[in-house]
Amino acid sequence: MKWIKFVLIISIFILALLVAIGIILPKNYTVSRSVVINAPTEKIHTYVNDLNMLNQWSPWEESDPDLIIQKGHITSGVGAHQSWSGKSGSGELTLTKSDPDIGIEYKLLFNEKKYKCESSIKYKNHTNSTEVVWNMNGYANMPVLGGYFALLMDSMVGPMFEKGLHRLKRVVEQ
Repeated sequence: MKWIKFVLIISIFILALLVAIGIILPKNYTVSRSVVINAPTEKIHTYVNDLNMLNQWSPWEESDPDLIIQKGHITSGVGAHQSWSGKSGSGELTLTKSDPDIGIEYKLLFNEKKYKCESSIKYKNHTNSTEVVWNMNGYANMPVLGGYFALLMDSMVGPMFEKGLHRLKRVVEQ
């Protein structure tokens, strides 16, 4: 009987420790990846700025065959909008800035607008190439679990950004 009491006390202590850590962990997260593409910014912008071109390089559709995407009336430039739903949840994307020399910025809303983040795809012009940097910043607004979720964002989203950027590179350089 004593060992059951001991195991119970240790279990409660570990659970309390995990909750305390979850409460104090930072809930802000940043995911960033980049690739160098042998093309001018204008050519890259053609694929990044137009939601109708996303399916040629975006990694999301391939990762979720059940994904259903609905595009808004505006599909390129500021105000371009799309929403989606699939096995991994639902969300929407709206372009807020677009410049063929600098890149795009957009807002993402997930799971019925419960979670939001800011994202961008920026261009850094070099002599014969362009560095493309894909960023996402947000706040995991979930009690206790938010800090743990924020810790995992880079490992969950980063590989998808890498895959998308390499696909973008391949499509643009063809």
